[in-house]
Amino acid sequence: MPLKISLSEARRFLAIRHLLAPPRALPASPESVLAVVDRLGSLQFDPLNVAGRNHDLVLQARIDGYRRELTDELLYGRRLLFEAYNKALNLLPTSELPYYRITWQNGADGRAGALLRSQPDLAEKVLAEITVEGPKCSTDFEREAAIEWFWGPTTAVRAVLEAFSVAGILALARRDGNRRYYDLTERLFPADLLATRIPEREQMRHKLLSRYRGHGLLGAGGSGELWPGTGTAASRTELRHELLDRGQIVPVDVEGVRGERFIVADELPLLAQARREVAERGPGASVAGSGVAGSGIPRPGCSFIAPLDPLMWDRGVLEPLYDFEYRWEVYTPAAKRRWGYYVLPILFGDRLVGRIEPRIDRAAKAVRILGLSWQPGFEPLDAPDFVESFSEALSAYLAFGGATSLVAPDGPAHRSLFREVAASVPVRRPAPRTRVRGVVAAKAAIG
Repeated sequence: MPLKISLSEARRFLAIRHLLAPPRALPASPESVLAVVDRLGSLQFDPLNVAGRNHDLVLQARIDGYRRELTDELLYGRRLLFEAYNKALNLLPTSELPYYRITWQNGADGRAGALLRSQPDLAEKVLAEITVEGPKCSTDFEREAAIEWFWGPTTAVRAVLEAFSVAGILALARRDGNRRYYDLTERLFPADLLATRIPEREQMRHKLLSRYRGHGLLGAGGSGELWPGTGTAASRTELRHELLDRGQIVPVDVEGVRGERFIVADELPLLAQARREVAERGPGASVAGSGVAGSGIPRPGCSFIAPLDPLMWDRGVLEPLYDFEYRWEVYTPAAKRRWGYYVLPILFGDRLVGRIEPRIDRAAKAVRILGLSWQPGFEPLDAPDFVESFSEALSAYLAFGGATSLVAPDGPAHRSLFREVAASVPVRRPAPRTRVRGVVAAKAAIG
């Protein structure tokens, strides 16, 4: 029979198992990055860097003083992480590489292999030069005509390099910004690891388990973007039954949430912890969760959640769990955006209480808040501990962005909040705007 858990217990469990209760509790070290990846199974990579790359934002919410160099060392130095397609392009533990060989095989059998066969001369040239000369990027080769590829038209040499990578023949030696340097896979990873072969069924079961490791409370369905590479719905049902029979996942019924959900069995102690803390907190606790003196429960922390953070994977369950609607609107036409271009949900304690749209202005060494909104009924100045926790989150984000000041959002709506925040965070008011020859210009005004 499924375990029955309340909404409060489910929210507390997710905060604990996502290493967000409290946030930024891990020290700044490569080992902390590995600890997060071990818990979540994978980190989704996305190159957009207006507020920080997605995987860096995931780690920044959990690691105090996080710097992107910590992950780069693991990817391109010690090579304890590697990039491959799972749910999307993901950072994965190198120790699990044999479980993802099926991804390479599918690439070789699919569109990547077809492209390499359609470009035999170029493919042979690229592979030969890298074999002899070492890592190369697309600009190291003569520019070829554009061809259609996964993401749209791109140069033939770039498509060939990516196809070799998708097929597992090449792998990333390093990134310089978004420029990717490829080398032979066999030169980047231990021979015994590459020689390890795991049955295909076991690989598929592991890939399905990775989704439950990522989110922590997934069901059997959800949007299609949750399940790429895990087979058909029918095969997922079979694999899920195998995971249940093997005792790797456990079914739960969550109050107010339709359908069974599943918890990774190793995390049952975390569920027990969540239940204890909810019981100790009692019915009078704030909507965002609160610390209890003498209980060991910390005061609620605040963190900014990456758009592709595993906590956000199942958008459909956000409403019954948190009364929160979220859509990543980077690909939505500007006129149709409801929240903004690159918006981060705000987690306070166990609840999603608002949305923030930060931009890192590296030239000015500033973080600009372009948008900030709160859930109905949440008043930031009235919520116990919120101003302090929000200020800590902003300070951590400034350090992450290499910024020395914060430019508060324009308009009067948030003025009182940022007057409070300014006690611990260097806040600048947005520059007033004047119209000069039909162009909006900003006057410098620092408060």
